Amino acid sequence: MKKLRQEFADTMLEIGETDESLVVMVGDISHGILKPFAEKHPDRYYNIGICEPAMVNLAAGLSKVGLTPVVHTIAPFIIERAYEQIKLDFGYQKLPINLISVGGAFDYAQLGCSHHCYTDVSLISHIKDSCVFCPGSAEEFNTLFKQSYNNGKINYFRLTENPHGIEHDQSIKVGEGVVVAEGSDLTIVTTGAQLKKCYAATEVLKAENIAVELIYLPTLHPFPKEQIHKSLSKTKRLLTVEELSSHCGIYSSSLEASLGINIEKAIQIAIDDFIYGYGTYEEVCERNGFTELNIIKKAMELKGV
Repeated sequence: MKKLRQEFADTMLEIGETDESLVVMVGDISHGILKPFAEKHPDRYYNIGICEPAMVNLAAGLSKVGLTPVVHTIAPFIIERAYEQIKLDFGYQKLPINLISVGGAFDYAQLGCSHHCYTDVSLISHIKDSCVFCPGSAEEFNTLFKQSYNNGKINYFRLTENPHGIEHDQSIKVGEGVVVAEGSDLTIVTTGAQLKKCYAATEVLKAENIAVELIYLPTLHPFPKEQIHKSLSKTKRLLTVEELSSHCGIYSSSLEASLGINIEKAIQIAIDDFIYGYGTYEEVCERNGFTELNIIKKAMELKGV
């Protein structure tokens, strides 16, 4: 299964061949996979080092003169550390940029909590004229980036290190969710890597005669309100599974989308406090409720089983 970071590098090389405005800037990561781009376009590839606020400042200058900056590094360092620069240089000035992160949530659990990032989606979503993407496969990133990179907006792509591996036959479009499974008993909404566990849980629940409507969101901002409203109008029960802060994520957006519906019950599986300690990605998932068994348990609670 192709990694999203490799797809990012391949997509930059592909687009860079035809779009001479594309400039890639990195914070001292991903040199190996971006080497083909750097060798082909040495005047459009810059390693700024671990100076993330300065990298955003420099990107603003490139954007101001009509170039298309792509800024890439680890999530907490580009979104949380450099948020003031993103807000002032791009939000206030209404300039476009493409922010590409790795290490969102606890993907870099082995490096400790300094490399965790739960608030990135919320922070960028607070900038009105922005788009936030959480692709869970290489194909999704390629499609979403090509649809969005030159749209004149602030685009944030949060690349998971753990692609979900779930095949579906619906096309990927900016601002639209994917209905992976149809059902009438409850709605599960998820994004990124967690689709894998939600899909497995949905299959188990199906065997227990619980029909889940599973909606997967490669785009989180703009949020597909009408799609979620339609599903909740049918099921009246909501479970969100999100490697995001419990504040201002899928749960709150889904409840906002449910206005006018008599929701019977809603449950959120998310990150509601700092996660401490080290471990593998799966070990941290296990300790914090991101498991197939916990999803099944919460779904049964919703159904009253």
